Amino acid sequence: MKLKRLIIVLAVIVAVYFSGEFVLKTYLFPFKHKEAIVKYSEEYNLDPYLVLAVIKAESKFKADAESHKGAIGLMQITGDTADWIAIQMGLEDYDRSKLYNEDYSIMMGCWYLDNLRTEFGVLNNYIAAYNAGRGNVNKWLNNEEYSKDGKTLDYIPFKETKKYVDRVNSYYKIYKAIYE
Repeated sequence: MKLKRLIIVLAVIVAVYFSGEFVLKTYLFPFKHKEAIVKYSEEYNLDPYLVLAVIKAESKFKADAESHKGAIGLMQITGDTADWIAIQMGLEDYDRSKLYNEDYSIMMGCWYLDNLRTEFGVLNNYIAAYNAGRGNVNKWLNNEEYSKDGKTLDYIPFKETKKYVDRVNSYYKIYKAIYE
């Protein structure tokens, strides 16, 4: 994984060198939906660069994205999770089709990230929970094979989730390096 991260960082450096900051910010790591991301990041005390990283990993900024598991919109929230979030948030006007709306997806996704952060505390834990579900992360934390201290994941047994956590972390570092 360290080699993969190094390759990503080197690719970014080469991209900056040959094509300039404009191409990097416009095509590779855009700050799309800035107003909504900043608004909901502030409201839920999240780093907007983390939100950007999650959106890039989840949907590549495609508001009409749909996964094979039924996740919808920019932040790829499944219907059941969205229903639960809507109840927790007290959203009276909610229906699943609103997940295709960029602002609505970002609002719900930021609320959910904050909710997971409150429960799990550690960045990798709540990123893993965003992908694999809180139930799986709780099981892993309670298993000494995956967590020595019961608070931090030392090993993520789902290959897809491990790749997802690594991808989000890589994107997060790149977004911070470009925009901070």
